[in-house]
Amino acid sequence: MSKTTPATLVLAKAGIAFTLASYEYDPNAERVGLQAAEAMGVSPSEVFKTLMAELDGKPVCAIVPSDEEVNMKKLAAALGGKSAQMMKPADAERLTGYKVGGISPLGQRKLVPIVLDELAMLYDEIYLNGGQRGLQIRIAPADLVAVLNCKTADVVR
Repeated sequence: MSKTTPATLVLAKAGIAFTLASYEYDPNAERVGLQAAEAMGVSPSEVFKTLMAELDGKPVCAIVPSDEEVNMKKLAAALGGKSAQMMKPADAERLTGYKVGGISPLGQRKLVPIVLDELAMLYDEIYLNGGQRGLQIRIAPADLVAVLNCKTADVVR
């Protein structure tokens, strides 16, 4: 497995401190984030999943704890829109350049509005996808907010 992805390149170029964690990706897992947390032996609330959605027909990204579900009304409100819905997996792959199960908010093909759930700020470091299946980035939430230039808000149920 390559440790260099568009996501890690963004962090390295920005001079942001991070570490990598690999795990055995299970393509049959019902919930990738929960499977990643279990495989790495960390709390699911510290492993954040990257979800691509459409807000009033435009692409957006939500980063939420793997043991939570995004609330579409809260997501829409956080980004100043009216209506949000999950993006189709094929559309998310085409837009981001990553495969489902390996989508990172970092290094996507196209810049889109991003919101990080505020629960991330409870931790010194969180895990999020590193841009390929089986690769996680461990990073301080404040550094993630800075490099993504994203907002934080309550976007889970």
